[in-house]
This record gives sequence, structure tokens and C-alpha cells, in this order.
Amino acid sequence: MPSPESRDPKPAVDSAAGPDRSAAPDRSGAPDRGAGVPPAVAGASRPRAPLWSTLTATFFGIGRLHPGPGTWGSATTVLLWTALAYALPLALRTPVAIALALLVTLIGIPAATQISRAYATKDPQFVVIDEVAGQLIALIAAPLSWKTFLAGFILFRAFDIVKPPPVRQLEKLPEGTGIVLDDVAAGLYALAVMQLLLHSGLLR
Repeated sequence: MPSPESRDPKPAVDSAAGPDRSAAPDRSGAPDRGAGVPPAVAGASRPRAPLWSTLTATFFGIGRLHPGPGTWGSATTVLLWTALAYALPLALRTPVAIALALLVTLIGIPAATQISRAYATKDPQFVVIDEVAGQLIALIAAPLSWKTFLAGFILFRAFDIVKPPPVRQLEKLPEGTGIVLDDVAAGLYALAVMQLLLHSGLLR
């Protein structure tokens, strides 16, 4: 009676007989360079983010600061808007703030989407262009004083952290839309409370 090994003989593979066939070519006929290599090394599992989206999403690197990249993004926005607002005529400050907030939102959504896809993360912590958009909204029509700037900063950060409805629901939208629009909603909350404080005389 033949032994179990003899029932299904396996021919030995001669490595000198030809190239290794384990790296199968893709449909185009090119060899699969990522075969047998972890995805992070092969670089085949996710696209690389374009430079413009990285610079935009991180607000030119502000998002890399620690601790609290979002807080850094908001604080930088307040400082930059302060410098710009003082250089603008009074009549242009509100229209320019609205235009900038809209522009940042429209550019920020595709930039955040590119980063989210590249890093396979729903909301990367270093993406702060959403904080820039929300903070600008919070400062629309705010008088130029340290009290209003501080109030706008605190209000926006508070609403961005607490996320009252529909802020948290907007956060669940896909990719860059969810990343940016929840902060836009938090900025609208902060804007509403800021204007209420101003018109009631509690903040001057």
C-alpha cells in the first residue's frame, strides 16, 4: 500500500528554472510591486494627498502644532483676522469676513476630503481648515476689541467641543463635508450668541 506522501507527489520547484511567478502581474501586464509587502510599505492601499490639499487642510502647517491643533487653528484665525480687519475700511469688514468664511469653506471641503482619503481617517486631528472657517463665521460683524475677539474665540471653541444639534449630526456626513460643516454650524451658533450679547449690551 503506497504511503500518503506518494498519492499526490509535489514536484520540487527549481529556482533556477525561471522567474518567481508568485508576484502575479496586474491586468495591464505589469508586475505587482506591492505583492508580499505590507500596504503601508507598498503604498498601494491609499492615494497620496496633493500638496495644495495638505497646505490648505493644515492651514499651512498650523494643524501640526500641539497640544490642541484645533485651538491653534482658531487662535491663528483670530490673530490674522484682527490684523486684516484693522487694515480694512469699516464698511468692508463684514462683507470681507463673510466672503472669506465662504471661500475657506468651499476650498476646505475638497481639501479635507483629499486628506481623509489619503490617511484613511474620518477626521484627522491635524486638519484645521474647518476651525478657520468656523472661527471666521463667529467673528462676522464683531466690533474690533479684545473683548469681542476673546468672546468669539471662546464661544466658537465651546460650541465646537459641545456640538449641540445639528452640529454633531453634520459631523457624521461623509469625508470633507462632515469635517468642515460641523464647524461651520458651531461658528453660526457662536455668531448668534455673540450678536445677542452685543445687542443686549452685555458685551461692548
